Amino acid sequence: MSRTTVVVATRDRADELARTLGQLSTMDTLPPVIVLDNGSTDHTAEVAASFERVRVIRSPRNHGATARSQGVIAARTPYVAFSDDDSWWAPDALRRAEQLFDTHPRLGLLAGRTLVGPEEREDPLTPALEHSPLGTPPDAPGPLVLGFLACSAIVRRSAFLQVGGFDPMLHFGAEEQLLSYDLAAAGWQLCYAKDVVAHHHPSPSRPSPGWRQRAEARNQLLIGWQRRPADVCAAQLRRLLARARRQPGLLAALAAAAVRLPRALAVRRVLPAAIERQARLTEG
Repeated sequence: MSRTTVVVATRDRADELARTLGQLSTMDTLPPVIVLDNGSTDHTAEVAASFERVRVIRSPRNHGATARSQGVIAARTPYVAFSDDDSWWAPDALRRAEQLFDTHPRLGLLAGRTLVGPEEREDPLTPALEHSPLGTPPDAPGPLVLGFLACSAIVRRSAFLQVGGFDPMLHFGAEEQLLSYDLAAAGWQLCYAKDVVAHHHPSPSRPSPGWRQRAEARNQLLIGWQRRPADVCAAQLRRLLARARRQPGLLAALAAAAVRLPRALAVRRVLPAAIERQARLTEG
């Protein structure tokens, strides 16, 4: 029996979700799957419910990345793997991840190797994770990291719940960064595992590059205001203003962040010095 639940957040991607659930049904040990339907207007929920071992949690609105947190709360296994509706795990990935979690009690999150498209090229983030400047401590199963792709990450459920999961303020875009900081600050290890493989076949139905760029710029400011020292926050703001001279659309990101500033400052908790040093190392 699998001790890992797969959590999938989705919205209006019935065909892609059907492919993902079909791929998950071929795993060495069939995992329970929880699908979080973020207010779909098509037949996404019905497609999900047609698969065995799949529980569907429907919402009338789009909760963004926070839907994944709802899935972790609903899970009843010690480990939870995230998939997007256009990604899935290799047949032996969850079994291998369970072995690593079992033998490394400080391990809070595994960042898997992400292979993109039918040609299975590595995601651009993968080499950065594999060659992380944080090194590999003797008690860790792989290089320490302070970032990951949600579609290829597996968490220890208790660690995820301890730090509160994904922040609803961020919705989507760089939401993994804040969770990485919080897990590390709580004493958990985040490690890259080359032999834990996820496949990502990006959906053609995606937000525009401009939308994603603005969302990530907004959220980097919000994450800084919540967790980083004042000098880092000031540097982030200067960089965004400099970019906005060439890309005026980024001013919308600044405005959106400013609206959320009081909420961000209300939960401000600066990273421990050791984790801040790690953050600066990973930023080059």
